[in-house]
Amino acid sequence: MAQDLAHDINHVMRVVNTAKILCEEEKAIKEVVIPAAYLHDCFSFEKNHPNRAQSSLFAADKAIVFLNRLNYPTEYLEGIHHAIIAHSFSANIETQTVEAQIIQDADRLDALGAIGIARCIQVSAKLDRPLYSFDDPFCHERTPTDGLYTIDHFYTKLLTLSGSMKTKSAVREADKRTLVMRAFLMQLESEI
Repeated sequence: MAQDLAHDINHVMRVVNTAKILCEEEKAIKEVVIPAAYLHDCFSFEKNHPNRAQSSLFAADKAIVFLNRLNYPTEYLEGIHHAIIAHSFSANIETQTVEAQIIQDADRLDALGAIGIARCIQVSAKLDRPLYSFDDPFCHERTPTDGLYTIDHFYTKLLTLSGSMKTKSAVREADKRTLVMRAFLMQLESEI
């Protein structure tokens, strides 16, 4: 069961589909990419849990136990483990393989664009965070605090993700999706 609606089976399937496309374009090892994409969030602490930066390590360990039970070829397990650990923004682990770059990019792409906006609001709603600060909704004169306000998360993380993409294919898509998010913020500002 997903920890929240933003990390449900629909999220997993979007990451898998994106990872497959990136895998083809980047000529990566699909036997690493596909299982890592399916299992990248098989464990996750709540977003406000003090150990959330370790979620990807727990997920990677759990994924390997599962794959061993299926007798998945052992030559791919280390690559899968690394790809799952390194996908996490919170863990801040450098990707060492193109397969890990693909999983990280695919997961981060799902935080951008129209889906990214919806997922951000889903997570914040579960955490009972208001949409924006009444005094300075768009952080013009204050430091963004995404632990307090939903829109602040755009400034602390989401709008920076396109600059963290590792594969050329993901960079192009991230730039398009980031434009959607900037347009949303401009529209929101005009309505407020």
